[in-house]
Amino acid sequence: VVKFRRTGESSRSDEDGISGEHEVQIEGVRPELEPVELGDGAAVPKEFANPTDDTFMVEDAVEAIGFGKFQWKLSVITGLAWANAMEMMILSILAPQLHCEWRLPSWQVALLTSVVFVGMMSSSTLWGNISDQYGRKTGLKISVLWTLYYGILSGFAPIYSWILVLRGLVGFGIGGVPQSVTLYAEFLPMKARAKCILLIEVFWALGTVFEVLLAVVVMPTLGWRWLLILSALPLLLFAGLCFWLPESARYDVLSGNQEKALATLKRIATENGAPMPLGKLVISRQEDRGKMRDLFTPHFRWTTLLLWFIWFSNAFSYYGLVLLTTELFQAGDVCSISSRRQEVKAKCSLTCEYLTEEDYTDLLWTTLSEFPGVLVTLWIIDRIGRKKTMALSFLVFSFCSLLLFLCIGRNVLTVLLFIARAFISGGFQAAYVYTPEVYPTATRALGLGTCSGMARVGALITPFIAQVMLESSVYLTLVVYSGCCLLAALASCFLPIETKGRGLQESSHKEWGQEMVGRGSHSPGESQE
Repeated sequence: VVKFRRTGESSRSDEDGISGEHEVQIEGVRPELEPVELGDGAAVPKEFANPTDDTFMVEDAVEAIGFGKFQWKLSVITGLAWANAMEMMILSILAPQLHCEWRLPSWQVALLTSVVFVGMMSSSTLWGNISDQYGRKTGLKISVLWTLYYGILSGFAPIYSWILVLRGLVGFGIGGVPQSVTLYAEFLPMKARAKCILLIEVFWALGTVFEVLLAVVVMPTLGWRWLLILSALPLLLFAGLCFWLPESARYDVLSGNQEKALATLKRIATENGAPMPLGKLVISRQEDRGKMRDLFTPHFRWTTLLLWFIWFSNAFSYYGLVLLTTELFQAGDVCSISSRRQEVKAKCSLTCEYLTEEDYTDLLWTTLSEFPGVLVTLWIIDRIGRKKTMALSFLVFSFCSLLLFLCIGRNVLTVLLFIARAFISGGFQAAYVYTPEVYPTATRALGLGTCSGMARVGALITPFIAQVMLESSVYLTLVVYSGCCLLAALASCFLPIETKGRGLQESSHKEWGQEMVGRGSHSPGESQE
């Protein structure tokens, strides 16, 4: 008995529409066929690659081709764009340096950090819309080249107002770099998706570590201008390699470009040495892509609002901890901050302190915490799910923040900051896995872009908590961060959709997860177009 499913544009009877499956008895064929089981992550054998369907979707092709050489290359190239963490980490190094060199008051130092996040906040949704309308590759290339250009120019800024404008423009470009996750996720098979997106986050951690090491070498000799210029190196490498990047096959199918999508899938199959599914690629063209209203349909409204708060809390806490780390290390411990602040005010409002070698060393140790953060998240995200992983990360960060209330020594302080940063960065990484999975292809880039924009709102506010409020009360500052993360943990638990083990949805016109239910679930009269 051969079991098969009718798909595509062929006509069906009413009975066909119910199950979509047929049985045909073939004489002379042994009916007792043994099932074939595949191991975890094993590729589908060529003789079993979609043997009976006359059509296939991009999801089918990505799953059949599996993970291979193509995805490894893609990981490295998109990872270079993701190493723009250097442009973020430089803020905690540049601020005290310019405070001393240009005699800047504290509000101008805080503004220098905030203007970068203003640029990111104002552009994240725009880059998402561009990526949904004109392609993921187009949006990513333009944003990276923009960031590279203004990042290098900021190294030549003669006065404060110039560097303020140029760093704001750098922030505008950085707002589009998260679209590398959208492009990357759309080429990954389901079983490998979470692990691979988390592993690409390693480039973020590598970028932060490299920035601290670069600062140790460059700052004492060449100064902050060369640090700004050399920090653009990963983006320069990406600009040279981006010609290799293909456009997302999912985007091409949704925009009606069947031939280009098929050519991309064949290229991946060739590089991976895997078979293409048999049959014709199904086109599900959708003109109204990247529309904000699609994020607030009944299926996604609650998810969108909760994700916005989760992303806000992630960035608010993550960048707050980065800025607090510098302040706490310079003070010695929490209990010393208040007295230290009073002494500084008594001396002069413009008194400054350069970062010492010990500060750089401790900054490096806390930065290295992002690697165990990746490993912990990697271990638990496919075991307990995306929602619980985010909730756990927020709870651990909140607990560590409360422990800072105690008068502890520098060593214990470093350990607590290490753990807190590991888990809040892990929560951020889990959000980057969950968000592209939960939205359909038609609004995936926009959904990620708006979430990224909300994150920048949190990052914009956090300097005034971690630097300005800290002058008034260190305990109130810690309560704000701890309370915010407790609420974010609750928001993670209330998310209505768990994406663990689910395929990526293609069109926003279909029910969520319909692709995983099967194409036989279409109504009898429904067209595949």
